[in-house]
Amino acid sequence: MTQDYSINKFKPGLKVIIFNQPCIIQNSKFVKPGKGQAFSRVKFKSLISGKIVESTFKSTDRLKKANVYDIKSIYLYNDNKFWYFINSKTFEEISVKKKILNTKRFFLTPQCKCLLTIWKNSIISIILDNFVYLKVIKTTPSVQKKSLNSSGIKLATLNTGISIKVPEFIKINDVIKIDTRTCLYISRL
Repeated sequence: MTQDYSINKFKPGLKVIIFNQPCIIQNSKFVKPGKGQAFSRVKFKSLISGKIVESTFKSTDRLKKANVYDIKSIYLYNDNKFWYFINSKTFEEISVKKKILNTKRFFLTPQCKCLLTIWKNSIISIILDNFVYLKVIKTTPSVQKKSLNSSGIKLATLNTGISIKVPEFIKINDVIKIDTRTCLYISRL
């Protein structure tokens, strides 16, 4: 039996089905106008595509609970078609297609911990730590001219294959902190 939620139960973190996809509610604001029916403005994120959408629901609307769950896992290796993980509880090997990982694959290093999100017996996304430390293996000359208030910026290729913009003072073999949500440089270790 599926569980339904009325709008007065909407809260951030609640996983529901919207447009036949599992979504997570990021923000919900209940509005009770002086005249007319109460409604709720909801901002939610698709767990499959990552798109953020806002919608309005009447007080009589209900949303179905999304039967999704997360598995604690450890990244092992890849063969460029599949990325292999091990379930931290059962020690079962799990393979994930490249298209599901998307750019998150560039933040995976052997033995890093992550959560695999499962819906309808299929892995739909991966949740990484917000920050990772990666080694610079190649840099290019400065792309941006130095000005009075800012230093130059250049591209750096990291040990996982991704290239990102970094300050000019970053050198080969430096270990840098990257935000996995935005793919931006944070600091040098």
